[in-house]
Amino acid sequence: MVTEEKIGNNIPLDGAEGHVTGTSEYVSDISKIENELIVDFFYSTEPHGEIINIDLEEARKISGIVGLYTYKDIEGENKFGPIIKDEVLLAESILEYVGQPIVIIAGESKKAIKLAKKTIKIEIKKLPHILSIEEAIEKNQFIGETRVIERGDIEKEFQKAEYILEGNTRNGGQEHFYLESQAAIAYPQENNTLEIISSTQNPTEVQNVIAEILGIPFNKIVVKTRRMGGAFGGKETQATHPAAMAALVAMKTKRPARIVLSCDDDMITTGKRHEFYNKYKVAFTKEGLITALKVEFFSNGGYSNDLSTSIRERAMFHAENAYFIPNIKTIGKVCKTNLPSNTAFRGFGGPQGMLNIESIIEDIAIFLKIDAFDIRRLNCFGIEKNNTTSYEQEVSNNTLPELMDKLLKTSNYKERHKQIEEYNKNSTLYLKGISFTLVMFGISFTARFMNQASALVNIYTDGSIQVSTGGTEMGQGLNTKISQIVADEFCVEPKTVRMMITSTEKNNNTSPSAASASTDLNGTAAKDACQKIKTRLIEFASNYLVKDNSEHKPSINAIEWTYDGIYDKRISNKKITFKELVKNAYLNRISLGERGFYATPQITLFDWNTGRGKPFLYFTNGAAVSEVRIDRFTGELKVLRTDILMDIGKSINPGIDKGQIIGGFIQGMGWLTTEELKYSEKGELLSHSPTTYKIPNIQDIPEVLNVDWIENGKNVVNIRQSKAVGEPPLMTSISVWTAVKHALSFISNGEIPKLDAPATSEEILKAMSRFPISMKV
Repeated sequence: MVTEEKIGNNIPLDGAEGHVTGTSEYVSDISKIENELIVDFFYSTEPHGEIINIDLEEARKISGIVGLYTYKDIEGENKFGPIIKDEVLLAESILEYVGQPIVIIAGESKKAIKLAKKTIKIEIKKLPHILSIEEAIEKNQFIGETRVIERGDIEKEFQKAEYILEGNTRNGGQEHFYLESQAAIAYPQENNTLEIISSTQNPTEVQNVIAEILGIPFNKIVVKTRRMGGAFGGKETQATHPAAMAALVAMKTKRPARIVLSCDDDMITTGKRHEFYNKYKVAFTKEGLITALKVEFFSNGGYSNDLSTSIRERAMFHAENAYFIPNIKTIGKVCKTNLPSNTAFRGFGGPQGMLNIESIIEDIAIFLKIDAFDIRRLNCFGIEKNNTTSYEQEVSNNTLPELMDKLLKTSNYKERHKQIEEYNKNSTLYLKGISFTLVMFGISFTARFMNQASALVNIYTDGSIQVSTGGTEMGQGLNTKISQIVADEFCVEPKTVRMMITSTEKNNNTSPSAASASTDLNGTAAKDACQKIKTRLIEFASNYLVKDNSEHKPSINAIEWTYDGIYDKRISNKKITFKELVKNAYLNRISLGERGFYATPQITLFDWNTGRGKPFLYFTNGAAVSEVRIDRFTGELKVLRTDILMDIGKSINPGIDKGQIIGGFIQGMGWLTTEELKYSEKGELLSHSPTTYKIPNIQDIPEVLNVDWIENGKNVVNIRQSKAVGEPPLMTSISVWTAVKHALSFISNGEIPKLDAPATSEEILKAMSRFPISMKV
């Protein structure tokens, strides 16, 4: 019986002291070995073209250059990809985007490599290129199959609809902007084996891709990840490329090889969050009840698939967000363009899907001249009825109505809405807006096979514990939460538990740390291992505690396991500590190590032929209210206040969870307001540094930011009744963007304002310029 649970306590982030003192070790901090090589690459400056000739002769003569490698030096398979094998490590005959690697350079110094880049001569025949979604649609350039999810009869509903609106929404991409760029070190070892240190969310993917490129079995590669300085999805699949380059050099030269991309090169050559362009048609009543919706999602995948098709599918799963729509059809296509392959980013398509429906609801509210909150409340998923998604998954344990009702009161939304209406009637300098939006984010990988995890727990004879999982720590607090789970299982202090470096030799065939499911999967696997060990220890204790007592026979049901010690409740005066128990268990040859495994239950394989299935174990819900102020002459945006209320079940670590909510909101706000990717006409990324790409700073944060969550003890399907909290909070930021739209409605003369995301000052000014400004003297 646990008497002092560590679950629910604010245990400091694992490694926090090292982070603030600068002693935490990242890939670039690892001490260099004497004969270590520096790895870099020469990349394309053309978006599309045919390689006629590559001349490396001058570059080979440069002192300090050890190796120059093209696709011809790859002994295994140059093509790879997590879903479709359509990516290449090094360009072969065709170049497909600016930043595409052509030649790997291995050198003794950065100076030599820089000079080699200048002397490499390449002859290219330029080919027509596509950069925009519209051009890809026009030229029928798509990746993968078209997907459809459909329920009801939308055409019948459109024919009898009271009102119909048609329009489109657009959101831009987003740079991950992690503090640690893509980095890896490859150490050659005996018998043509390699050890890789990689800044990756997905050690198994790195292991597999390197092995395939080198043409060797997976077991000859061991990939390790201590931690990352941020990732946000950008290191789920795209950490494979630099790691494979370092591995190729190490295998060729038999010398350690290190690659650490500069911030500029990282931004230029890697993929982003997907830009989406969506067409919609919606039918609704005079009260704002949505009766039918058709949405066509078009995403910009870049030159290859990467994870684009899965990201498109999740956008479709979240096309209705938190709202029951009886007749709905969503169509999803991935556009092929001459840009770096876009990839996973926190939310994985969910933000794009949710932004679209929340924008549609704002449009309906403006059209009907009623409060958008009332439309959201009317259409919100119900408890007993109207509680199935478009793909017929039941929304069980639905807390959305509770969140709406509570936040409505705590945010004083209705009163502030009225105040803003009065303010905008009298203000000539500023406009204000307010919006209340919802989040219903499905938790699980949408690829069913990825919903599995393993863990290794070892207890030592002094009572200390080591835990190894397939999860990777990128600042999200995964290791801290798992250490709390393990500590709670054995009734010890979390400092007793040491989380080990993630390694493919200890945990094989692991899923990436993504989809907000890392604690769910790896924490439950660790718990499974703990319970297997604990079962053995309880059996041993039942014998050990009565060995000198003739009155009682061994009984596992009599064993009490507490923070005060382990004892037989029939002999309460005889307690032993955890340390004493494990030491004696070892002396009696009881195993103190175990592997745990977890496969997410209940979810089903989604059938795209029928558009039906249960892809998610549960939903993490949230609601947010944001109030904004716009300068009517410059378009400058200020977020005045945001109130966020979440349902995260029972929090394992409230401090970490609050940090995730705030961090997710701010990152999402950046995507929707300040972070704009700018490309030249030939596809060169122009905003490829902190000076040209604006993430939110302290001035952008709301002056008032209230964060809270409800008590939800009904979530019994997940580890310790918790809910995932990594990605869902990002979508609370949509309330900021829709608040801008609400503000613009006061000068739109009844028209629906056209506003793309991000709503930068320029975009807001452009939107306002469509409507005359009435000046009051």
